[in-house]
Parts: sequence; structure tokens; C-alpha cells
Amino acid sequence: MAIDSNPQRLAGKVAVITGGSSGIGLAIAQLFAAEGCNIVITGRNSQKLSDAAAKLSSSTKSEIIAQACDVRDAGFVQALFSMVKARFSRIDILINNAGISQPATPLLDMSPEMWRAQIDTNLTGLFLCTRAALPLMQPGGSIVNNLSMAAKQLFPNYYGYTAAKMGAYGFTLTLRQELMSRGIRVTALMPGATDTDLWQQIMAEAPREHMVKVESIAQAVLYTVLLPPQADVQELQITPILGAV
Repeated sequence: MAIDSNPQRLAGKVAVITGGSSGIGLAIAQLFAAEGCNIVITGRNSQKLSDAAAKLSSSTKSEIIAQACDVRDAGFVQALFSMVKARFSRIDILINNAGISQPATPLLDMSPEMWRAQIDTNLTGLFLCTRAALPLMQPGGSIVNNLSMAAKQLFPNYYGYTAAKMGAYGFTLTLRQELMSRGIRVTALMPGATDTDLWQQIMAEAPREHMVKVESIAQAVLYTVLLPPQADVQELQITPILGAV
């Protein structure tokens, strides 16, 4: 999946990246900014968000905007996209990347609060952000939903996470069908084990050296959004070459 090194291929474009203060989201933001894209990143941790924005701004002439947003909250989400509308009037690329995980938990040990946290962040947040972004998107735009391999693969004792991700996959398929006639590309991103801080929530002792690097995921996403309008990538599955962790 080689990409030519022509600079500024996203010059003047506008991308909104949820969960953009670290991990896959930040890697995508860095790569897009290097290609001339104006970037709006969101996250719940204001300090991490500020640090990420400073890092991005130091290495690009693109406009970088950081705004705290809890994707579970419709009010926060609406405020975010109202700001984007006022500043840019449009969105070319939406990366729905915000997400959380959990330790493996048998059903009887899983509280309603744990369940709601997974569903609200990983599924409802996807719905709220997409609904708010669509009025600002035109033909030729791209939506990439970061779902993880859990969207299609069973992981025992990850009830809330698996339910949310499989639900998000169904949402993505339905969205693709609706937006096809509008010329907006919708891609399901399904990374395998990737070296991010999310593993602290899942399995702190997991061997990071065997995992996919966030830069590789970002390169694949860039490839997708740079495709000509008549081409489509419905799913991106990226797994470690050594197999499962």
C-alpha cells in the first residue's frame, strides 16, 4: 500500500478527528497535517488535548484547533460542530476514533455503569458525531469509523465493548448505504492489536513489540481518503504480521 511522497495532497481540506489527543487519532492528525490538512481534534482530557495541539502546530502551517468534547453528550457534540461550521463552513473528512475499552469481565461481574460507558462512548458517540457532521459534508467527503477487530471477531468476556463495536459495524454498513448516492465514502477501520495506551485498560502486560504501530494505521487511513471519488474502501483490516497478541 505504497503512497507517493507528494506533499500537501490534503491542502485546504478540513478534518475532524475525535479521540485525537493520542494513539491512532493523533497519528492520523500528524500525517494529515503534514499533507496540508486543517485539523480539528477532540478529547475529554484538556491537558492531553492541549499538548497534542501544541505538538501538531509546531510541525505544520495547517490550522490546528483543539476542542474538548465528550462524544457521549449531545450538547458537547453540537457545540463542537457548530464551532467547525463557524470556522470552516464544511468538513471534508470525519474520523470517528474516540473509544474506550475494558478489562475482560464475566457478565455477572459487569455493572450497568460499565455497560453504559462502553455503549455510550463507542456506539452512541459515533452516532452523535456523524449526525452532527453530515450537514457540513459534500460529495467527495470521507468518513472513517475506527471499530477494531471486535466488530467482527468474538473476544470472550468483553460484553459491552463487543456489543458496542458490532453495533457500530452495523451502523457503518447502514450509513454507507445511505451516503453512497451522495458521493460520501464510508470506511470501517478494523485494526488488530495496535500499540496504544488502550492496552493499559485491557492487558497491561501485552507485548507491545508485536503490535501494529499507530503510524501504519494512519498511513492506511490516508491512502483511503486520497482515493479518487469513483473508488471505495469499505473495510480496512490491519493486523500484526506475527498474528494475535
